[in-house]
Formats: sequence, C-alpha cells, structure tokens
Amino acid sequence: MSDLKLKLLNLMQEDCRIPLEKLSVMLGISMQETAEAIEEMEEDGTILRYRPVVNWDRINVNRVEAMIEVKVTPQRDMGFDAVASRIYRFDEVKSVYLMSGSYDLLVLVEAATLKELASFVSEKLSVLDTVTGTATSFVLKRYKQDGVIFEAAAKDHRLVVSP
Repeated sequence: MSDLKLKLLNLMQEDCRIPLEKLSVMLGISMQETAEAIEEMEEDGTILRYRPVVNWDRINVNRVEAMIEVKVTPQRDMGFDAVASRIYRFDEVKSVYLMSGSYDLLVLVEAATLKELASFVSEKLSVLDTVTGTATSFVLKRYKQDGVIFEAAAKDHRLVVSP
C-alpha cells in the first residue's frame, strides 16, 4: 500500500465526513487523485463501509450489548475460520475476533432485551458442537469507541481564586 493511501485512510478513519477538497489539501494532491485513491480502496475491499459512531445512551431505545468470550475446538483443515464463520452469520452478532489468551473468540452481540440476548447464548451459540464454553459480560456504559470519547469530563466553571 502506498504511503499516500495510508495517510488517506488514517484521515478518513478519524472522520470520514472530511470533504474531498479538504482531504486533497491535507494530502497535497489533486481532488481527482484523492477520489481515485478512495475509489480504488473501495473496489479492492480496503474500505468496506462508512458508518457513524452512535451514542446509543442518548436515544430512548431498548438495546442490550454483551461481549462473549468463547472457547472452541478448531475444525480440522479449517482452524478457527469455520467456527467464526458459523458464529458471525447470526443476526445478533456484530463483531467476532480471534484472540490469544484464555479464550479463542471474542463475540460482540446486540439484542433488544436481556431475555433475547440470553436466548441467543443458550439456544444458538452454546449449542454449536465446536463451542466448549462461554463467558458473557454485559456492556453497562460506553466511555470511548473508535477513538471517540462519549462524554467529556464536565468543565469546572468556577472562578479561579488566587492568594
């Protein structure tokens, strides 16, 4: 990957709403070169999607999120990929990561209610023949996601008193 594309990706990952004109100025290239680089990365699968970072706590909607540590038995000739593929196809699953450490996969799931999420774990995930164990942790509050701080510390508006 070229240094230019890497710089462009870093800028877009910080804020994908930066206008093409501004990206071009920041990179010191023409708008056409910038547009072509973006188009190439979209076509080759480097850029998969553009999406906002949403603070769901500001919206009155039922939503439960959990991170599930999953221990699995890898399948012969396919390793963990086949197991991960089965898991990420469920609608409740938002992300799946292969991990090092005491468990194999980290699965981020979302459901409308705690009951729906529990049902997913007990009826869909845990019953897979390759799954040997799970440990579920519920997201209680999100402080930072993708480099975005959700609630900055309240500023002290008191006047400074000096001796």
